Amino acid sequence: MRKYNVAIAGATGAVGEELCRVLEDLNFPVGNLFPLASAKSVGLDVEFRGKNYKVLELTETVFEENEIDIAFFSAGGSVSAKFAPFAAEAGAVVIDNTSHFRMDRDVPLVVPECNPNDICEWKNRGIIANPNCSTIQMVQILKPLDDAFDIKRVDVSTYQAVSGAGKEGMAELVNQMQDFFAFKLDESKVEKFQHRIALNVIPHIDVFGDNDYTKEEMKMVNETQKILHKDVEVSATCVRVPILRSHSEAITIHFADSVDANRARDILSSAPSVVVVDEPSKNEYPMPIISTDTDETYVGRIRKDIYRDNVLHLWCCADQIRVGAATNAVRIALKWIETEG
Repeated sequence: MRKYNVAIAGATGAVGEELCRVLEDLNFPVGNLFPLASAKSVGLDVEFRGKNYKVLELTETVFEENEIDIAFFSAGGSVSAKFAPFAAEAGAVVIDNTSHFRMDRDVPLVVPECNPNDICEWKNRGIIANPNCSTIQMVQILKPLDDAFDIKRVDVSTYQAVSGAGKEGMAELVNQMQDFFAFKLDESKVEKFQHRIALNVIPHIDVFGDNDYTKEEMKMVNETQKILHKDVEVSATCVRVPILRSHSEAITIHFADSVDANRARDILSSAPSVVVVDEPSKNEYPMPIISTDTDETYVGRIRKDIYRDNVLHLWCCADQIRVGAATNAVRIALKWIETEG
């Protein structure tokens, strides 16, 4: 099997580090690995398959100089905006983990389990966008149900782990919990979030727009419609919770006609990358402690609405750093190899 030279822009960040692990776990055909980061990280070691690779500076010419085939970007939107075009111009296929290109009409936004055929559009600009973490796990569930029952509306409330704010977000929760046990919680630093996150929930992720929805919430609206190729109604409330890893979502789905919960459960049991955990009588349902450090989206609490035959409620959990970022990006690359590479 052909091997590919792979670059990771943002290799020292939380998603960049996870990308290395996922590439190894999924036995990705890596020829040579090029960890890229800002100048301050140059010279650091990144371990991959038992070998150390030196971090190189992310520059405009590094992709051409090293004959990169696939470039993963997870270093922030402004970094992708500046450097991803240079990677594409050098002949690499760019898989971007930021929000910068997601809604560009000529850039495919891909969850391989949902819209793999869109990958062919990478030729437009050499770029494939990775969706928002909360969108990915939701559409993995919505797509098979939409195919079976025709979704008309989705209402979702998210319970998002601090891993969504990177290493700094995770460190802030840990530090604040340490302060709590030292009886110093009132003195804790609040830097990454709008309020103290320890022993708290914050219904505010990203900035508020003119419609009083946050940018994070509107990502779920717009990205879901783009991935499903459907103007389905979506309303989201995104909440930060004091969990280190794995996002959870409570989802209410309105269908065109009556829906059967048992059939929905069977459909999801056969859906790719989805695991049904739905035995309430045994206290079995998805939780972050189940989904963390895995590559699946877990779904349970599947039930019909009490009043309406066409409404279904469910609960899902998935590891934000893996399913919501690194794993989806690597799966995009594997599908690209299968169809285009």
